[in-house]
Amino acid sequence: MANERLEKLQAMLTKQPDDAFLLYGVAMEFKKEGRWAEALAQFDRVLAVDPGYCYAYYQKGLVLEENGDVNGAKSAYEAGIKAAVAKNDDHARSELQAALDLLG
Repeated sequence: MANERLEKLQAMLTKQPDDAFLLYGVAMEFKKEGRWAEALAQFDRVLAVDPGYCYAYYQKGLVLEENGDVNGAKSAYEAGIKAAVAKNDDHARSELQAALDLLG
């Protein structure tokens, strides 16, 4: 059974290919389905369009952790912390820091 939400998001992306929110939605759908490589590619697209999209760093880190890439996850969280500080987003910074701290 096809993922209707994913299909709708991808259709909207054809009209707005650089919409960070839509790209993030597609990435999250891929993540939910365990389509790790596609999720990572979409999170990277989000960050290319909007380097300040802090939760894309967080979700990217979670996918990397899930796949055993601890160093990659740390790098994603660290980059997200820098983005959150630059945006003055203390909530995102604290969540990213907590995720980083859990990795040791």
